[in-house]
Amino acid sequence: MNHAADPATESFLAHRNLLFTVAYEMLGSAADAEDVLQETWLRWTKVDVGQVRDQRAYLVRITTRQALNRLRTMKRRKEAYVGPWLPEPLLTTPDVAEDVELAESVSMGLMIVLETLSPTERAVFVLREAFELGYDEIAAAVGKSPAAVYQIAHRARQHVDARRPRQVASPSETRAALGAFQHAVETRDLQGLLDVLAPDVVLVGDGGGIKQAVLRPITGADKVARLFLGNLGRVGGTLTGEPTVVNGNPALLVRLDGEIDGVMAIRIEDARITGVYYVRNPEKLTHIESETPLTLR
Repeated sequence: MNHAADPATESFLAHRNLLFTVAYEMLGSAADAEDVLQETWLRWTKVDVGQVRDQRAYLVRITTRQALNRLRTMKRRKEAYVGPWLPEPLLTTPDVAEDVELAESVSMGLMIVLETLSPTERAVFVLREAFELGYDEIAAAVGKSPAAVYQIAHRARQHVDARRPRQVASPSETRAALGAFQHAVETRDLQGLLDVLAPDVVLVGDGGGIKQAVLRPITGADKVARLFLGNLGRVGGTLTGEPTVVNGNPALLVRLDGEIDGVMAIRIEDARITGVYYVRNPEKLTHIESETPLTLR
């Protein structure tokens, strides 16, 4: 069946990357974002497209509603999850890294902060801060009044601002910190590792109960450094780190004897690492070998 002349299909495909980005920023899961897009498409096919004045806004509204429904069911899944839950890392296209605003909005550090918001707060924050939607548009998407959305947006912004870095690190700063970290680990240089880690650094590992990972966040440079150096000594096989770009930001693809073991992303402030996020759950590593296009527009 040829869909080339089908206006509904053309419109959906034209906005697909945007809709995926909306769903992913709200959910932190590529698999769930894909499911939301499927649900959005099914609802879109039932709409009289000729009567829709702003198709982009209409599609974003459907996607947001479906993502909100999915967020509420994911809450129960996360409560039963083994150990910390980290967002699913995505291998992103070069243009994502070049867009500072987009790279910040999908960074692992910010995505982790968004996990601390309520579903409605997260939806409002994402639509307002990342996609710059108007309060009226967001109100239609989340089923609240524009005045209520304004208040929610203000509260969510304060919450996020209190928890994210004061300054966004440049890609070169992040690559330098990652390189220093990797070199110190590979050469088993404890002092070198302590030099690149902030005193109050936090390590969060996500094995999902499938792969071994720390079951609670580890805080403090000495504890984090000794954990990495101690674990490296117990690893059977060759562990290598390969620089990559995940969620628009420099990261390390970690391989054990050539096989993917996990993805490591970091958060830095003042050239030192304040957060280490290591995703080992194989169910969350399905989007790191082929690029995922993202967009805010």
